[in-house]
Amino acid sequence: MKITLFLTLLVVLAIALSTKPLPGAAASAPEPVLDTSGKKVRTNVAYNVIPASYPYNGGVSIGSVNQSCPFYVVGGDSSNGPLPLYLSPVNEKKGVIRVHTDLNIYFLDPGTDEVCSDSSVWMLKDYDSSATQKFVTLGGAMGNPGKETLADWFKIEKYEDAYKFYYCPNVYYDGSYPCSDIGISEDEYGNKRLTLSDVPYKVWFQHA
Repeated sequence: MKITLFLTLLVVLAIALSTKPLPGAAASAPEPVLDTSGKKVRTNVAYNVIPASYPYNGGVSIGSVNQSCPFYVVGGDSSNGPLPLYLSPVNEKKGVIRVHTDLNIYFLDPGTDEVCSDSSVWMLKDYDSSATQKFVTLGGAMGNPGKETLADWFKIEKYEDAYKFYYCPNVYYDGSYPCSDIGISEDEYGNKRLTLSDVPYKVWFQHA
């Protein structure tokens, strides 16, 4: 009887160990982001970000308000997009872009150097001191994760049959900005700027 009970406990223990990862074991990697042709989205490759749902068309590009700096990241404007961009993960050695991963996002050639001194890297920024919305603008920094670059990191997440941008950096987070989806805010002049929003901007990635 004791031998039978002992063997039973050994079997139960073996099953438990086989289903539970060992301490220090690597977790499975998040799934890769796929482009419109079903291929993995990669670093050092230019992509167009195009809308995956009505009513938006065109794609992600840049625009200004009242012809002033900084340039904003805009979406859903058929007259001004899309503009090719690159995705750079926090671990630069990883060649495949994956969901849930902190990224720098930057345009290939926005052509803004002669107008504004901002970099082409995305960042979150207040529209003005009285604004309640936080918009996505140019002017961020590449790499160097930490407090000084908190506003410069974004993620891509699965959303229905496509993807969405999401802000909630793992590299460093102090609550300065709330974790939020990235959506579109259209003002009275028709400017469709990317902003923190409860309604995500549903997108696909198309090889440029």
